[in-house]
Amino acid sequence: MKKIKEWSDKNLQGDPVIWAVVFALSLVSILVVYSSIGTLAYKRTTSPEWYLVKHTFMVFLGLGAMWIAHKIDYRYYSRISRLALWISVPLLIYTFTNGTTINDAARWITLPIIGSSFQPSDFASLALIINLASMLSKKQQNIEDIKDSLIPMLIWCGVICGLIALTNLSTAILLFATSMLIMFIGRVPVKYLAMLVLVGILAGGVALKFGVRGETAKNRILSFVNGTELPFQAKHGRIAVATGGVFGKGPGNSDQRNILPHPYSDFVYAIVIEEYGMIGGVIVICLYLILLHRGMKAAYNSERAFGGLLSAGLSFDLVCQAMVNMGVVVGLGPITGQPLPLISMGGTAMVFTGLSVGIILSVSRGEQEENWGQEVVSEEGKDRKDSKVAKAA
Repeated sequence: MKKIKEWSDKNLQGDPVIWAVVFALSLVSILVVYSSIGTLAYKRTTSPEWYLVKHTFMVFLGLGAMWIAHKIDYRYYSRISRLALWISVPLLIYTFTNGTTINDAARWITLPIIGSSFQPSDFASLALIINLASMLSKKQQNIEDIKDSLIPMLIWCGVICGLIALTNLSTAILLFATSMLIMFIGRVPVKYLAMLVLVGILAGGVALKFGVRGETAKNRILSFVNGTELPFQAKHGRIAVATGGVFGKGPGNSDQRNILPHPYSDFVYAIVIEEYGMIGGVIVICLYLILLHRGMKAAYNSERAFGGLLSAGLSFDLVCQAMVNMGVVVGLGPITGQPLPLISMGGTAMVFTGLSVGIILSVSRGEQEENWGQEVVSEEGKDRKDSKVAKAA
């Protein structure tokens, strides 16, 4: 036991609570996805165990990405975020024009040679959050300078969110909300946040007009608001929730897993409740809330504005996506197609979620000055925040 603790202290640095939450959600993911892939395996004449091995590999790949990301001083991410943004623009445009359609949505790019699918919106979202936190931390002294400080942020938010909205409207809305939160925490005056709202409305209008998911989004919203007839997924998702009861039917005993179109991704939370009951559903919600709390605590304790904004933005984006997914399943919102982070079966989503959590862990373990070159120290020196002002904000 002592050796295990020594190993974990050496290799699993940062907030131990975040590590525990991620491991717990990963275990839930493997159990529930294995229970949900029977129909998928039957349709593709493949063994369910093959999907179990594949998903387990992706879970460990995400954990590996998280481990690597948490070992890197988070200040390095500021230096590559702008390059990542420039790369994400052509990727998003290519996805819109030549994207691969999976589950009736063209949000992916098929990578050559390996044949795996890649969702550029995950990459672009992470790049925008990092770059926005970086820009805000560097402009704290002249945050009200519209031309020098705010205009570049507004442009990047509008371009990235608008391009994502062409193929994935719900992800664009969540990213826009995260951008608003980061700018609010970064002491951007409310009157300038109104300008961001205007940019978001314009970008959203263009996406609805020219995007591939505009009509689908309208129909889903109208169906939810009118409440005349539940969509097929929503109806059977609620049946799963209603029949799960307090304690659930037990692992592997779900009935709706054979009826729901995507019980291993969009509606995996319905399977959680059906098999593990209301108790299991509440535990999953609590795990996400703990993750949000610890991420915000890391932001509060960070010695630099960049670290605080970065941890807050990534934590909010992750948990907000989870709440939207779970809210859809229990009937609190229209169908969005958002996966449940760290639980839903996926490829690149697992990796980028792991990277996001790894960066939060990097912030929680603090700055490592011995790994930070003098050039970067001098460059970042002007970005050191007044902690009292940041905490008051």
